[in-house]
Amino acid sequence: MHCLRTTVAKLRPLTAAQSLSQNRLAERGLRMFQPKRHLNSSVAAEPFLNGTSSNYVEEMYYAWLENPRNVHKSWDIFFRNANAGALPGAAYQSPPSLSGTRVQALVGAQPNVEKLVEDHLAVQSLIRAYQVRGHHIAKLDPLDISCVDFDDAPCAVGFQNVDLSQYKERLVTLTVGGFYGLTQSDLDKVFRLPTTTFIGGKESALPLREIIRRLEMAYCQHIGVEFMFINDVEQCQWIRQKFETPEVMKFNLEEKRTLLARMIRSTRFEEFLQRKWSSEKRFGLEGCESLIPALKTIIDKSSQSGVESVILGMPHRGRLNVLANVIRKDLDQIFCQFDSKLEAADEGSGDVKYHLGMYHKRMNRVSDREIMMSLMANPSHLEAVDPVVQGKTKAEQFYCGDTQGKRVMSILLHGDAAFAGQGIVYETFHLSDLPSYTTHGTIHVVVNNQIGFTTDPRMARSSPYPTDVARVVNAPIFHVNADDPEAVMYVCSVAAEWRNTFHKDVVVDLVCYRRNGHNEMDEPMFTQPLMYKKIKKQKGVLQTFSEKLIAEGVVTTQEYEEEVAKYDKICEEAYTRSKDEKILHIKHWLDSPWPGFFTQEGHPKSMSCPPTGISEDELGHIGNIAASVPLEDFTIHGGLSRILKGRANMVSQRLCDWALGEYMAFGSLLKEGIHVRLSGQDVERGTFSHRHHVLHDQNVDKRICIPMNYISPDQAPYTVCNSSLSEYGVLGFELGFAMASPNALVLWEAQFGDFHNTAQCIIDQFISSGQAKWVRHNGIVLLLPHGMEGMGPEHSSARPERFLQMCNDDPDVFPKLSEDFAVQQLYDCNWIVVNCSTPANYFHVLRRQILLPFRKPLIVFTPKSLLRHPEAKSSFDDMLPGTDFKRIIPDDGPAAIRPEKVKRVIFCTGKIFYELTRERKNRGMDDDVAVLRIEQLSPFPFDLVKAEAERYPNADLVWCQEEHKNQGYYDYVKPRIRTTINRTRPVWYAGRGPAAAPATGNKQTHLTELQRLLDTALDLEAFSGKL
Repeated sequence: MHCLRTTVAKLRPLTAAQSLSQNRLAERGLRMFQPKRHLNSSVAAEPFLNGTSSNYVEEMYYAWLENPRNVHKSWDIFFRNANAGALPGAAYQSPPSLSGTRVQALVGAQPNVEKLVEDHLAVQSLIRAYQVRGHHIAKLDPLDISCVDFDDAPCAVGFQNVDLSQYKERLVTLTVGGFYGLTQSDLDKVFRLPTTTFIGGKESALPLREIIRRLEMAYCQHIGVEFMFINDVEQCQWIRQKFETPEVMKFNLEEKRTLLARMIRSTRFEEFLQRKWSSEKRFGLEGCESLIPALKTIIDKSSQSGVESVILGMPHRGRLNVLANVIRKDLDQIFCQFDSKLEAADEGSGDVKYHLGMYHKRMNRVSDREIMMSLMANPSHLEAVDPVVQGKTKAEQFYCGDTQGKRVMSILLHGDAAFAGQGIVYETFHLSDLPSYTTHGTIHVVVNNQIGFTTDPRMARSSPYPTDVARVVNAPIFHVNADDPEAVMYVCSVAAEWRNTFHKDVVVDLVCYRRNGHNEMDEPMFTQPLMYKKIKKQKGVLQTFSEKLIAEGVVTTQEYEEEVAKYDKICEEAYTRSKDEKILHIKHWLDSPWPGFFTQEGHPKSMSCPPTGISEDELGHIGNIAASVPLEDFTIHGGLSRILKGRANMVSQRLCDWALGEYMAFGSLLKEGIHVRLSGQDVERGTFSHRHHVLHDQNVDKRICIPMNYISPDQAPYTVCNSSLSEYGVLGFELGFAMASPNALVLWEAQFGDFHNTAQCIIDQFISSGQAKWVRHNGIVLLLPHGMEGMGPEHSSARPERFLQMCNDDPDVFPKLSEDFAVQQLYDCNWIVVNCSTPANYFHVLRRQILLPFRKPLIVFTPKSLLRHPEAKSSFDDMLPGTDFKRIIPDDGPAAIRPEKVKRVIFCTGKIFYELTRERKNRGMDDDVAVLRIEQLSPFPFDLVKAEAERYPNADLVWCQEEHKNQGYYDYVKPRIRTTINRTRPVWYAGRGPAAAPATGNKQTHLTELQRLLDTALDLEAFSGKL
């Protein structure tokens, strides 16, 4: 009957004592039943249970398990009573009599079965409660003053920071009033563990007391794990195994010694700076010294997995420490930055020391492999560097063929207030899994000071944690007490493994504190008196950790002191060397080198630009590709067929419109091996349905064709990708992509020109001033649709006045002319601003962007109505070898034949030219008025404007624009024209008057305004009598 007893016993919980005794027997190798129960019933009470019939009973039992109807009613009652806990003697009842008297099951048996099931379900619910909400009660805050508010999601476990030494009291508290129906008496019962937990290790059942203890150890100590919102079972199981497996967080002696050495470097570096420069801002790491071993652990693990390049982005706090102890920047180069007498040797204005970047290639001692590390320079605008890092990472992956992110990865560091408060964090997260933007997983490390500048978390965010934004992309979030370096090291190791396994984002939340104020000069007691009283009493993490390791016998006190003295000596020697530095070389802080592009001194290899035209055959070939569908059996839309036929017709006539001119530029560069990447909202088709670079099969879902990739067998790849509906994030991403290599044309197109205003931070802090601050060239191209066409205030102006206001050329100085004047101007400027009026000039300016011997950002105000304007077409003759970009397009009509008789010269740019010439023709004033187009606004073409002004000596000069007077180009152009003509003639204005909004929303008003400005421009008496 042992078999039956064993089977019945399996359904009931064992006592803890029984479980432990069985384990001891199993260790001795004794044969036994698992589990085993001793039932003290006499054989007399079991009339049919004897040695000869036990096999029969066993067969009956298995038949009953399959289906209770397989056995007689009496057997059904017996087995049900036995399962309910009745002894076999009491479970047996005589078969029903011939009179049909009904047999009753034992009273109370069924409720016991239900209690058994309920208890097991309760244990499963308990386990899940810890997995879901254990982080709510983990001891994450080193100061033990956390104000994280979980009112909206109460924790069912509900006990705050209980020390394991007081664990007995906690269990009593737990079971008061029951918990999921479990009571104090259930603590020593053994329960089978579900497959959704790994706390058992090799054991499949544990006493409830031990279950709770292990869950506490896994989820409620110095690590809090948020992951149960992830909708992938495999990923959840992976995380459970990493944190629930018993004794999983163990380190050997070597690992502990390495961790201590890293903590010493991190801590003593800050202490050294504080001793030497106590009154200098340095945004030290005090309070989160474990960040350094955290980053080094991530890099070590990643390098072991095959990562060859790591790109980091971070704010100012701890940056010098990261440069010194993670990137391994020479200490003397860091220390010399504190010298106020240091002279700047390079071009540009430079930046403060805690904004600078750096790259360095070195051997990783743990993996014994070389690894390239790059820390990106960034402005004070928190989180702005996030998408830039992602773009550069994507580019490096692209250029080395790393399609899975196994060789190049990014690490982003964040502050708690900025991570929760800055929308760019959300925009960057939403790029993480898009095909043309994914970097195959980023490790985010949040330095959680639990305070903004002076703002408490309860005033700074509405979510419990600063990291809750990461939940939108199913990124696991590992909270860890930063005063426990071993826990930090383990969490970072798991984060690196997660990224290597699943290639998805992961967040490490280092819950720490800020020992000083926002900077070393700031007084935090004004606003956080209680917090900083606590901080002043808080022992340093290095002291606590070293005492722990000394107590464990990992190191001796003498060994620890020797290690401290060793690093102090390194710092002192570097400090002595730093005094010899007299000149500051910003190039020593370059984060994105371009080997071979410049000379060794960092100068262009030449100061000339070759002609940008291409051969007739090439124009014809690329034009035919643009008008074709290279794939067979590919059905395109009927409307698109008409567009392609129109292109073919233009090619046969040796003409191109705007879309075809762009096609010629892209195609020719691709053929020359230059990668072209076009990104932005709806760029594949084009906002105005003019581009159509991606063709869609009308019958097969997701089948596409990109003809641009069929130009030549050995061409560079063409990437055209619709972006998410983001400007800030996507423009930052493309800027980072353009940073990785000079041999690529990277373009970002705004859906409408004024949409760039939500990306203003990238434009102001990186694009316009990046070279001046960080000696970092970048050739990114911004395509900004612009033009007053009655579409209202939000779809009209690309705000050219903003870009021109940030140009660095001097309006009051006529530059020195030289043979290479045009190229020298481009080299000296901070960016190039153009407003092309012909497809040929657009073609040339795009090709010039790559053929120049250096890189500058290019801002292009692109047209809308000119995309299909019958006059806005260019002949192939304007694109052949020997032709190039025209900074100014002079008047080539009757006025140019007899310039001395011209009464007015109108300077303009862009679309207004076509309206002016049409109106001039209608009025019969072609002989009296010359209209000149300034295609390159910045750097300003002083030499060509001077020549044109002198060509028309008797004419008055007018600047005409369709924008309002306080907007557009007028304030930029007028002083430069005046300087050009040595202020001998006034420069009159013809255009809309000043206004707050860029354009009217009323079509009739728009047309009235346009006619008024044309009248002013062409009325030869309009300015008579005015000074």
